Amino acid sequence: QVQLVESGGGSVQAGGSLRLSCAASGRTFNTYGMGWFRQAPGKEREFVAAISRFGGTRYADSVKDRFTISRDNAKNMAYLQMNSLKPEDTAVYYCAADSAGSGWSTESGYDYWGQGTQVTVSS
Repeated sequence: QVQLVESGGGSVQAGGSLRLSCAASGRTFNTYGMGWFRQAPGKEREFVAAISRFGGTRYADSVKDRFTISRDNAKNMAYLQMNSLKPEDTAVYYCAADSAGSGWSTESGYDYWGQGTQVTVSS
């Protein structure tokens, strides 16, 4: 069982930056793929970024070159650095863990989810 807790959300003006953190419980964090998803009001949850157990990354086209996903296995942490934020990035951001270690881009690949953290970008 893995428990995930997100932090780092908040309100920022367009063009600003935020770094989201995801703290994971358990001793096998380094075997999990980690992903970030987001859900805007009235919309379905969508993929943002993922990192495999080996460090390979993938991004949604909408955030490529602006967001960076990373992990620190020694600290059981995953991060999402978000730069050049836009109002359309406003959403609740969720961290997820994938026991296969692959870092999928689809929700169905993930076994554990955090509660989410709100990100609001004003114009």
